[in-house]
Amino acid sequence: MADRYQQLVNTPIGKLVTKQVGLPSPVKLERYEPGQPVISGPVLFGAAPGGRLSEAVDTVLRDIGADVATGEPESVKALVYDATGIGSSEELRQVRAFFQPIIRSLQACGRVIVLGATTDDPRAEIAQRALEGLVRSIGKEAGKGSTAQLIYVAPDADGQLDSTLRFFLSPKSAYVSGQVVRIGEPVASYEAVDDWERPLAGKVALVTGAARGIGASIAEVLARDGAHVVGLDVPGQEASVELRLDITAEDAPARIASHLLDAHGGVDVVVHNAGVTRDKRLGGMREELWELVLGVNLIAPQRIDQELFARKAVRANGRIVCVSSISGIAGNAGQTNYSTSKAGVIGIVRSFSPILAKQGVTVNAVAPGFIETQMTAAMPITLREAGRRMNSMSQGGLPVDVAETIAWFASPASAGLTGNVVRVCGQSLLGA
Repeated sequence: MADRYQQLVNTPIGKLVTKQVGLPSPVKLERYEPGQPVISGPVLFGAAPGGRLSEAVDTVLRDIGADVATGEPESVKALVYDATGIGSSEELRQVRAFFQPIIRSLQACGRVIVLGATTDDPRAEIAQRALEGLVRSIGKEAGKGSTAQLIYVAPDADGQLDSTLRFFLSPKSAYVSGQVVRIGEPVASYEAVDDWERPLAGKVALVTGAARGIGASIAEVLARDGAHVVGLDVPGQEASVELRLDITAEDAPARIASHLLDAHGGVDVVVHNAGVTRDKRLGGMREELWELVLGVNLIAPQRIDQELFARKAVRANGRIVCVSSISGIAGNAGQTNYSTSKAGVIGIVRSFSPILAKQGVTVNAVAPGFIETQMTAAMPITLREAGRRMNSMSQGGLPVDVAETIAWFASPASAGLTGNVVRVCGQSLLGA
């Protein structure tokens, strides 16, 4: 469904009225188109004394052909700051000294990235944790469709910045803001990407719930990035998918594993996207509604993964990506079953990331907020408008925003990313 409010406020008279009345004024977000550069516009890079990531950042900026600014340019498209050298609360003044003179010069749909460090030093840990408040505040202050992220980089993980910096600098991260990402040592040998337009070339990706909505967009983006996508959905869907079955069926995991092994020799990327809602307040929640939602959203992914790993169907440097929800973080009245299931999905990521790391496989999750789909189009208008406006972007996201985030996790160059849960919510005011 079209966001008619956003269309209206971007007309000349709409801009005038919203400015005078003080209404939300969402801008049209820049989204990725194949062939375009990672970032168009000047990038200003700064570092605190003692920061260790200058060389790694310089390498990425050079590789993407970024226009690296010097001094205090009149305007910038991105601000990148290496805060790994900050070792005490007193030294946080260095962050203000970098951002204060230039933050107002950030262009529309700009990017702010702060790079932090993981440390065992209590004083440094306090200062590094303080960066989360800084970044989330910048995300809310910057406006004009701009985003802000904090990336903690573990010792010896400096070489793992490539895919993450590319993602957060690019229009692919249009609806991701206020997020904290942790990069660690790679769980498998580093796999170089020769063609960043098709980083998944030669890979096989399983996408559940792939027939429509967010799932169809995930399948499309992974295929665009070079993967052979094995789409899976329930029988009866009109879309062309390779596998048609009910993932809650007793024999579903075995059938999925057999197909992937027999037809493709295994799988590199598994995206657990299939999900259902059956909304009802807990006092009226019938058992069958509870069982269905948890069965599809939470139990089936675990059964599928168990079978895939038992039969060694997931190849080395594999990726498991789960779709959670902001409802699993903040909870939602009338969705106790759904919120429980999506919080459990985050539990999958937290509990299995160290286990699967030993097998050279990463596991991460995305948690979408308000995404423009058939489901949200059917919501009452008051709830729909609240969902659209209650975030730093003052608008809903698109299915492609979720898909781009999953493609970043799926990249062979993302071997240092595991155990992360990233919200795709435009920095929603709900949840943590």
